[in-house]
Amino acid sequence: MRISRIFQVLVPKEKKFFPLFEADVENIVDAALLLNKLLLSTDPEMKEKYIAQIKDHEKKGDDITHQIFDELNKTFITPFDREDIYKLNSSLDDVLDYINGVALKIKMYKPKNIRPEFIELSELILFSCRELKNAITGLRDLKHPQKIKEHCIRINEIENQADDIYHYTISELFDKEKDAIELIKQYEIIQNLEKATDIAEDVSDVIKTIIVKIA
Repeated sequence: MRISRIFQVLVPKEKKFFPLFEADVENIVDAALLLNKLLLSTDPEMKEKYIAQIKDHEKKGDDITHQIFDELNKTFITPFDREDIYKLNSSLDDVLDYINGVALKIKMYKPKNIRPEFIELSELILFSCRELKNAITGLRDLKHPQKIKEHCIRINEIENQADDIYHYTISELFDKEKDAIELIKQYEIIQNLEKATDIAEDVSDVIKTIIVKIA
């Protein structure tokens, strides 16, 4: 048994980070679901409702993020490397920021139409966030590290799908959209959508690093 593994077994670790991370990713999944509903909706009142709810989730996520950082600053023995806790916390916050960013851009820009690719990307974001939830839940006891890795692999596959949709849509926009202002609006929205899947993959990379170190 490696010395690091022996140390992990013998020295009790602070467990309070796990419920915080689990609450954080659950909140992100809820926000991703609301984003998907927002892009599917044709009712202006419901759109406003979804945007407001996503903002509420973003605020809740900020509170959890600050709480994790506070706990990190006052905890001596952490369940895994302090640097990895910092990276995991920051990258999860970034996913939620991009989800909220899409909602705000739809509110401010009022695009003429919601492209079907936007809906597809929102579904991929939701799938990624659900995989993140499964992976992070598995970190609590690390009984099945291979299953956690499989969730991370699926997140990578989802990000590749999102890249394909993104590049196709950008090509279509610049080829067919004649309204320059509308092109900019659509371009910025799809950038944020695609970036959310990128950051979800960053989270999965942090999780894989944690597994390599302590599993």
